[in-house]
Amino acid sequence: MTVSSATSSTSSTTSSSSSSSSSSNSLTTSGTSTTSTVDWTALIQSAVNAKLTQATQISTKVTANEAKITAYQTLQTALKTLSSGLSSLATSMVNSLATNAFATRAATISATGDVSASSALSMSVSNGAATGSHTLTISQIATAHKVSGTAQSSQTTALGYSGTFSLGLSGGSTADITITSGMSMQDVVDTINAQTSTTNVEASIVQVSSGSYQLVLTGTQDAADITYSSSSGDDILNKLGVTDSSGAFATVLQTAQAAQFTLDGISLTRTTNDITDVLSGVTFDLLQATPSGTTLNISIGTDTSQISSALQTFVTNYNAFRDAVLAQQTTNSDGTASSSSVLFGDGTMRDIMNSLQAVLATSVGGLTMADLGLSFNEKNELELDTGTLSTILSTNLSGVTTLLSAQTTTSSSQLSVVNTGSSPQSFTLDLTVDSSGNLTAASVGGDSSLFTVSDNTIVGKSGTIYAGMAFTYTGSTSQSITVTSTQGLATQIYQLAKTASSSTGSFQTLIDNLTSQDDTMTAKVNDIKSAAATFQTQLTAQYAKYQAAIESANNTLTYLKALLNSSSSN
Repeated sequence: MTVSSATSSTSSTTSSSSSSSSSSNSLTTSGTSTTSTVDWTALIQSAVNAKLTQATQISTKVTANEAKITAYQTLQTALKTLSSGLSSLATSMVNSLATNAFATRAATISATGDVSASSALSMSVSNGAATGSHTLTISQIATAHKVSGTAQSSQTTALGYSGTFSLGLSGGSTADITITSGMSMQDVVDTINAQTSTTNVEASIVQVSSGSYQLVLTGTQDAADITYSSSSGDDILNKLGVTDSSGAFATVLQTAQAAQFTLDGISLTRTTNDITDVLSGVTFDLLQATPSGTTLNISIGTDTSQISSALQTFVTNYNAFRDAVLAQQTTNSDGTASSSSVLFGDGTMRDIMNSLQAVLATSVGGLTMADLGLSFNEKNELELDTGTLSTILSTNLSGVTTLLSAQTTTSSSQLSVVNTGSSPQSFTLDLTVDSSGNLTAASVGGDSSLFTVSDNTIVGKSGTIYAGMAFTYTGSTSQSITVTSTQGLATQIYQLAKTASSSTGSFQTLIDNLTSQDDTMTAKVNDIKSAAATFQTQLTAQYAKYQAAIESANNTLTYLKALLNSSSSN
């Protein structure tokens, strides 16, 4: 019996396809009427990509959050800069410890008569020094004792002298100086100078002419005579011509004398020209005596250039923050938010900007920012008219101080304000004094944990609203004293910017929340990717089984076709 196969003409094609599929990721299957190819890699990747779609969507959200975090950090940094730049204007306490712009001092010196003020006197003034005017005359400046010896022919040849002598300044310590015969004039100088820290006497060599050298001794302190005595051996200084046969100094180049001067009509004497104990916080450096009939006129006042500089810095920093805010409010031509405006419509950013502008619109003590020369230009940028500022600083410095800085006063002269702090408060301070008149406690509303008391000093504790505030109490009885504080424009903006930009401020809170969200979403993305990888491994194994089964079936089919064809031919 002959059996014919309708598919015998395709058998060679099928065998060829089966052979080629075994070496690739696709397999050709053949039947009686159809042929198809399966791309296993594409099938697997398609299924895995479906799983990864959510991870991609989440990653997009993470990227958007990161852009917001960067924008918030930019605003935060700009606010920190604004805050730090205002710290010197936020308080106005005037004492030796104050570092604000209102406590800085500048001194001017002029002269009446035929004398150069700068040639006769220089001076420096510390923060918090009392302002005012003074007159000064200098009768004589303090000088150090200076003596010299006779001419020697060489400074390097051995002198041949051997002896010990004592050297020092009157009223001070002395030291024994030992000279040996092999020492030169230079060696003597070096040996004397090795003991200068003890003796306060320096030695030097002056070359008078070629082959002529003189030893010079100089006291390192003014108004003190050099003392000398030979102890043993050769009288070294006598041999060098510094002393005569009686032991007295032979040549006195400069006598030791104290400074004599008159300040505001009071005659004063000091043993140095660097005088620090006449006016608190003021150092005078007397340079030369003033001629008879001449006077040095000294004026000490607030260094207003520091206030001007701080206000210029404020304008720069305010505009920088404003620019950072505006960068988040840009729109496209169709009115939609620009892609770079990742914080478009952000309420926190808007509230802070509005608060800053509200402070600048207020008045304190009857003055406004316009009185300082501050205004907004046509671009709504803050600018400073230095001419207007200079005028008000020279005519109404107290008003400027009140307008800008924190002010704290008390209802009792027995309670003095040492520091207002950066966040001054108004309250009633209850003071407790024991039977011996010692201050033992300071409380507000019955709470004594808000202040630290040490002797007569009262300091607000860190972490409380009174932190930074400090007082001294000179009373001897228990009493309640009212403390009143006001806040100027600089104080308010300083506090607002510092709070918003702090590690616990509104911007940091938003940054932390977004960071936390990103951490959660990133973990979810990693979980999805991990699950997708596992899924891909499972599909690969599963489809490999499918492929093997199909290949086995094709092989069987090929075999059956060959068998049928063989039977037909017989």
